[in-house]
Amino acid sequence: MAENATVARPYAEALFRVAQAGKESFNLAAWSELVSELAQIGSHPEVQAFARNPKASESDVAAAILALVKSPLNAEAKNFLAMLIENGRISLLPEIGAQFHTLKNSVEGAADADISSAFELSAAQVAELVATLEKKFSRKLKPAVTVDPTLIGGVRVVVGDEVLDTSVRAKLQQMRVALVA
Repeated sequence: MAENATVARPYAEALFRVAQAGKESFNLAAWSELVSELAQIGSHPEVQAFARNPKASESDVAAAILALVKSPLNAEAKNFLAMLIENGRISLLPEIGAQFHTLKNSVEGAADADISSAFELSAAQVAELVATLEKKFSRKLKPAVTVDPTLIGGVRVVVGDEVLDTSVRAKLQQMRVALVA
């Protein structure tokens, strides 16, 4: 069976083209918010189970999902949902959302930065760290900060497929490898 990313890619690309061609009232930012919300709804196990239920009609599934969506929906978004439901692809919504977000970031020259810190960072510390990282990675970063006490100290940053690990745990591991070798 095809991997979810492979199956989701054409949906995400088509949706992104529609979003780029959107009118001012429903621009790329509005689409991005809607797609994120749909991805969150589609990732819920109960929604996926209901969508797979053979006793639930397509109109029941559509009504349930539309009832969960808080963002405004335009005709294209409703058609997109109807197509996914018709093809039994509701489970792809999280992957479609991730790929849509990646496409949006590439157009904006930005990237998501997953920052793990051993301790809670203040807003000023995050801003200073992001400014430094933006120079290093040569693009605008959208940070998501989490606390991971197992790092002992320092930070671990993941931007796309690049990892910058300045944590104490990583340095101890490097020392261990050097001593064992």
